[in-house]
Amino acid sequence: MSKELEFENSVKNILEYIGEDVNREGLEKTPSRVRKAFEFMCGGYKQDPKKIINQALFTSSNDEMVVIKDIEFYSMCEHHMLPIIGKAHIAYIPNGKVVGLSKIPRIVDVFARRLQIQEQMTEQICDALHETLNPKGVAVMIDARHMCMEMRGVEKICSTTVTSALRGLFKREKKTKDEFLSIVAQSLHK
Repeated sequence: MSKELEFENSVKNILEYIGEDVNREGLEKTPSRVRKAFEFMCGGYKQDPKKIINQALFTSSNDEMVVIKDIEFYSMCEHHMLPIIGKAHIAYIPNGKVVGLSKIPRIVDVFARRLQIQEQMTEQICDALHETLNPKGVAVMIDARHMCMEMRGVEKICSTTVTSALRGLFKREKKTKDEFLSIVAQSLHK
């Protein structure tokens, strides 16, 4: 049996387990739709962040902070496979090279489109940029809502979790870190 059919049969089993009729009109194609949705939502496993960045590196004399704010993303928590919905704010200080701006949100998506915990995702994004760009510093801050906290469990609607990861000058120099925090502060909790 193919992996696709195994997945779809598993979805049918889940539907039956919760008390649904897998043969009713609205659910006939659901197993296939769920499989395709998971292939898309977990597509980050098949992507290499270093390849994405290396395709768009450019020589530059700029040595000032580059910030991309409010990068919307969705992920799924690895504990309950429920959505995490949030925004990433990323800064780096070039060290002879800059990366095409569209590549930064793509790196966020590479790691968001995996089963995740927010703390790890923040570190993974920061490390991928730090290792590939070799900048003077990288800062990543993520502000997200977790449906595993809102839809079940403690049911705390609209609570957010903020995580950060700092490398290089952002970690060593308070002034640099404070500048980044000042820039992203207006975006937090929007």
